[in-house]
Amino acid sequence: MPKVGMEPVRRKALVDATLRAVGDHGSLAVTMSEIARHAGVSPALVHHYFGSKEQLVIETIRSLLRKLRADAVAALEEAATPRERLSAVIRVNFQAHQFAPETVAAWLAFYSEAQRSEAVRRLLVVYARRLNSNLLSSLRRLCPAEDAARIAEGAAAMIDGLYLRQGLGSAPVSIESSIALTEGYVNAQLLACGGGMRE
Repeated sequence: MPKVGMEPVRRKALVDATLRAVGDHGSLAVTMSEIARHAGVSPALVHHYFGSKEQLVIETIRSLLRKLRADAVAALEEAATPRERLSAVIRVNFQAHQFAPETVAAWLAFYSEAQRSEAVRRLLVVYARRLNSNLLSSLRRLCPAEDAARIAEGAAAMIDGLYLRQGLGSAPVSIESSIALTEGYVNAQLLACGGGMRE
């Protein structure tokens, strides 16, 4: 008989194993058996908890999004000014665990899967909207609305682009350099629209 309270623990272990398996493989072309092997359990147990690989993949993306959201909320609570909040959003997206090779590889695989899966595409749209909203929230207090929208879109594109470079390994950029590049872009844009001196 299974122990009471084990389901959340096992589900998290399977999600973590999926992240590792997808990251190691560099794509979603992994089987439930391979995921089970990474988790140290039987394939039957994986099917018991998730039913299908797509359900497991979707839960893995949701898990990444929940972690990113929790990190953003915590970072924003510590920021006192709009500019500090903007920096907090940028830093959160380049944290060490977000920039870990297997996590970056998994995100790239999920983006690729979004071309085929409407459910995955919807989750990535949620991520993009949340990032844009977090950036806009501070930028609107630092510059005119039309400039805020443009700068937010540019900063989000830089964040995603730096992730792409990291994932491809062709021109990886360190966490510190990624933050500095994004901050440099934001500072230049704020100065250009007269928002550089605002708090």
